[in-house]
Amino acid sequence: MRILLFALCMLLASGCSVVRVGYGHLDSVAAWMAHDYFDLNAEQRDAFSQRFDRLHAWHRSEQLPDYARFLEDVQLRARRGFIAADALWIVDGLRQRYARIATHGAADTADLLATLSPEQIETFKQQLDKNNRKFLREQRSEDSTAVRRKAYEHRTLSQLRDWVGSLSNTQEERVITLLQAVPLTDKLRHEDRLRRQHEFMTLLELRRGDRKIFSQRLRDWLVHWETGRNPELARAFDASWQKRAEFYAAVSRLLTTEQSNHLVHRLQDHIDDFRDLAARSKAAATAR
Repeated sequence: MRILLFALCMLLASGCSVVRVGYGHLDSVAAWMAHDYFDLNAEQRDAFSQRFDRLHAWHRSEQLPDYARFLEDVQLRARRGFIAADALWIVDGLRQRYARIATHGAADTADLLATLSPEQIETFKQQLDKNNRKFLREQRSEDSTAVRRKAYEHRTLSQLRDWVGSLSNTQEERVITLLQAVPLTDKLRHEDRLRRQHEFMTLLELRRGDRKIFSQRLRDWLVHWETGRNPELARAFDASWQKRAEFYAAVSRLLTTEQSNHLVHRLQDHIDDFRDLAARSKAAATAR
């Protein structure tokens, strides 16, 4: 269920109060997204809600405590200052946690996808095309390299401010200088999106065949989403992650004590939210 991961990431990017309030409404967000992608009929919407409710309950009780522990480890690394290996460790940790969601939800997802009509698959293709155009527009991928680079700098500075607070003019200039060593990946990411979308559409052709085989292949596609990359693209992504890891390590060294504390406190807010949400789930289950 990539929808759950996407919605959760959107909440994390918002703010601590939004996480606490919004997580309880992930079912509504996910249902809206699923309907927007596939134009589900009433029976399919009910089936989606039932399956997502199971996934959401499992995620709240089993995964949120793990997220809190994971962020505690991130927090410890933030206190001593990030090194490049820490950034790569965080990315690997996020991939592992996504894989758990995908593995747990794959069978239910396959059951629902098996009910799609040709018209609904066409609706999905149109939504993918719309999303792809939006991605290119937001990344400025069809503009010059200079414009793409400027957009990347703007996004990066905005993300840093969200996590560490305001930056001085000197820090911003230094961040922009450091970013020059990080390759632009928007076109690579677009190519990879198209590759994954093609793989998924190929999978959908199996939905009316052997349900067990379809479920297994869908789970493999969800969990091992990088394996279909050609070697050249895979090497480019690996090199990009290494450069970004080195960039974040260098940025960590630029932070003031106040900014480092801001990051630690922001992480603590999310840790507290995850623990609180998990505790509510446990209390609700005990009450039943």
